[in-house]
Amino acid sequence: MTATVDLASGAPVSGAARDGAAADAGGISPEGVTVEDAASAAVSGAVSVPVAQVNPWRPSGPCSTDACVQDAVAVAGSVRRVARLLAAVLVVLAGLPMSLVASRMSASRRAKIVGGWARLLLRALGIRIEADLTALGTTTGVDPADAVTLESLSDAALRSEPDAPPAPSRAPASPGTGALVVANHISWLDPLVLAATIPSRALAKREIAGWPIIRTLLAGSGALLIDRERLSQLPAAVRTIADALSAGDTVVAFPEGTTWCGRGMGRFRPAVFQAALDANAPVRPVMLRYREGKAETASTRACYVGDDSLVASALRVAATRRLVVQVTLYAPVRLMSPAPRPVARAVLAEIAEAQVRTGIADGHPV
Repeated sequence: MTATVDLASGAPVSGAARDGAAADAGGISPEGVTVEDAASAAVSGAVSVPVAQVNPWRPSGPCSTDACVQDAVAVAGSVRRVARLLAAVLVVLAGLPMSLVASRMSASRRAKIVGGWARLLLRALGIRIEADLTALGTTTGVDPADAVTLESLSDAALRSEPDAPPAPSRAPASPGTGALVVANHISWLDPLVLAATIPSRALAKREIAGWPIIRTLLAGSGALLIDRERLSQLPAAVRTIADALSAGDTVVAFPEGTTWCGRGMGRFRPAVFQAALDANAPVRPVMLRYREGKAETASTRACYVGDDSLVASALRVAATRRLVVQVTLYAPVRLMSPAPRPVARAVLAEIAEAQVRTGIADGHPV
């Protein structure tokens, strides 16, 4: 029998509290998630979030522009700023007819076109990508029966070595199955960075599909639209992602559900990991980290947090010289043995989070 504990405190969690915690953390039961389940989980102490924060798609982070955004190490001149912004606008406008063409292409060709467009837009804004994809052939195998504390989960994640043979998984991925790529979330630039690095489909909020220009770009990119306003739509969202994975698409998700400034990160909520389980697809953790030039510390210039506006963030990015984004792709994570749905997705979420945290400074002042 597998013991289940509170990953924050190490205290045992009853079955009811465990299921409630899974709901609050983004878990999904076959019947769906209710607000009452999430609220009771918070009251029971099985999760460490306020009672009012019950929507697993809409958590709030501690970051704000006033507290987190730092001055640039090197500021771009006014001419360079204007040139970058004009170039970015031209790339966005050029993406409109390109999106109409890409929407009629196969998924693989569409992903290549979107990736090239994303690289061009990032270059226009003065952003350089450094990608470490050396973990492509390694698999981290996890036995859910051993995953009873955050420490053991972190140790399991760190046991994955680039030169080690693949660990046994619960079952081989089905031929043609895609991968679920999960990353920490810092900026509106993150989906562009991953599209430029990994041929994939992104998740997008359904409400932005009605915005002019964005609507056309999303349609051309093949983005999967999800409704984050209603908890009752969680199972449908997971089915949509699972169907895409089963069809061979790689899907990008940000399980924190909100952005942080880059000096820390939030918890990975388990809901989206159910899609990987349903599709028998591997999970690929990715760490994103922005820096300026050769600086060792994380830069917060690209972050999009709190009450920040897209225009203000774009102006800040354009004004920053030598902005670099590091992309580190970690080994695939798969379960070695069967486990109940809430336990399985929670284990996958914790392992992926632990891997990503190895590259985060975790110096957030909170």
